[in-house]
Amino acid sequence: MITSKELRDKWIKFYEERGHVNIGAVSLIGDGTTGVMFNVAGMQSLMPYLLGKKHPMGTKLCNVQGCVRTVDIESVGDATHFTFFEMMGNWSLGDYFKKEKTKWSFELLTEVFGFDKDKICSTVFEGNDAAPRDEETASYLKELGIKPENIFYLDKSNNWWELEGTVGTPCGPDNEWFYPRHDNPCCDKCDVNCDCGRYVEIGNDVYMQYKKLEGGKYAELENKNVDTGFGLDRLLLFLNGLDDGYKTDLFADTIAHLEKASGKVYGANASDTKAMRIIADHTRTAVMLIGDKNGIVPSNTGAGYILRRLLRRAIRYCKNLGVDATEMLGVAKIFIEKIYDEAYPLLVEKEDYILDEITKEIKKFEATLAAGLKEFDKCITGMERKNAFMKEKDPSYVPETQISGKQAFRLYDTFGYPLELTIELAEERGLTVDEKGFNEAFKAHQELSKAQAQAAKGGLTEQTEATIKYHTATHIMLAGLRKMFGTSTEQKGSNITEERLRFDFNCDHKMTPEELKTLEDFVNEVIEKKIDVVKTEEKYADAVKAGAYGVFNAESDDQIVSIYTIDGVDKQICGGPHVKNTGDLGKFIIKKEESSSSGVRRIKAILK
Repeated sequence: MITSKELRDKWIKFYEERGHVNIGAVSLIGDGTTGVMFNVAGMQSLMPYLLGKKHPMGTKLCNVQGCVRTVDIESVGDATHFTFFEMMGNWSLGDYFKKEKTKWSFELLTEVFGFDKDKICSTVFEGNDAAPRDEETASYLKELGIKPENIFYLDKSNNWWELEGTVGTPCGPDNEWFYPRHDNPCCDKCDVNCDCGRYVEIGNDVYMQYKKLEGGKYAELENKNVDTGFGLDRLLLFLNGLDDGYKTDLFADTIAHLEKASGKVYGANASDTKAMRIIADHTRTAVMLIGDKNGIVPSNTGAGYILRRLLRRAIRYCKNLGVDATEMLGVAKIFIEKIYDEAYPLLVEKEDYILDEITKEIKKFEATLAAGLKEFDKCITGMERKNAFMKEKDPSYVPETQISGKQAFRLYDTFGYPLELTIELAEERGLTVDEKGFNEAFKAHQELSKAQAQAAKGGLTEQTEATIKYHTATHIMLAGLRKMFGTSTEQKGSNITEERLRFDFNCDHKMTPEELKTLEDFVNEVIEKKIDVVKTEEKYADAVKAGAYGVFNAESDDQIVSIYTIDGVDKQICGGPHVKNTGDLGKFIIKKEESSSSGVRRIKAILK
């Protein structure tokens, strides 16, 4: 079994032997220059150098960079989602190019990691009117021994990188590496384009060989760059033949700690397994954010709010697991002293500080729970008074025995009271809770939390003309999905780049070609109608009453929120930004519909 430390060492050693300088990892906390709260990709801090600035450490670089992505916090608890992960990267800044890079990636996969060259698959850019088919990369792959039938030519949305809405910036095709999980194809056409999950993307090499010109044209760059990214957590999982990320050495000891503390066995019960995963993942991310060189502490705003949310979710799941929340300290110590002591030595130096901050948050949340209990008692007292009053007026009156969804959500939103605790307390009083009403109120909270986690101008990792268009397109597409499948359809995840949108939503089946055509037509009809996108501001309660279904973690019903309305189509509470008119979007094309996780589908689409 290969360990995470061995994998890091192998990556760095491999590229140092080939003349690269290990530049180390930068802070996880955004510095305000990239428009995001956290470092979300290995190349994020290198963007100025990929755009032409001279790097002080040379032209051949490598590192292993920690990243934090919290857009899918609610998905953490399954076998593959994490809020902290690491990206292994290497870069050529005007130095080597395709021939060397394809050779090195191939050597790494076959000679270092032992992949069978006959099973390796690769995707390259298929070409379009603006840029030619990437036959150069394909020819190098064939020379290395990749079977021609294992090389796939894909379009711009899959194998091209550029900053939309800019001129004079580098861009170019990319080469993605895939490997099968097993040797049992689901059908005769089971390849990298199949959504059965058999093929896993191991990593990719981006070749920035062009400069963008006016009018969608491109010119060859004199100095060409390479940007490589391989996910450490994903590759570690794959190399060890596992399908559960919490069984690698990154989590094995923390899971064992939680098993011992709870007396329960990981994997034996879905609820307990989910709780262990959430406690382990959220504690790890908290350790990394507090122990960062630009470390943060829990608060009610910005990145500190995200940290607080992670810690309190972990604390809640400690209760679900039946362990004291202080067991999180034992989990944190394992990450600090055993798992990341070499890769992130600052964690060891700050250990006492990290543990103290986690302890303080545990105590604060316990106090919050006590305050929530007082509020819960007020709800019960109010209900009892109403029942007594109504019974006196009308002896046939049937007393209320249910706490409303709105009251339960207020306990959750204002006092941090988890629904399951409210239900437990209600049952002790012989009462029930309107769970459906709670879930309806929670939709808004959940979607906004995702937007806050993305923390970048309306959920965009970069605010450009292109990403703003894609953001608006996701609104229209969601409206179409809700029209087709009902208003219970909601966003489960979103990622917008310069060249495409990726949108996850709850759905119990694979969409048919007819359904995809209906959705595509719906979006394009809205675009063709050239409807103004109108922004208004009003009180949260009034917005919801008026039919706005978007989400906002309002501190009160009187809080002012922004509403974006596409007349007759969509009305959402959103931070924006959006285009002024749907006619600005161009043509909407769905490129792929696939499974994201159980009960969740994913759509990838582009605008032309």
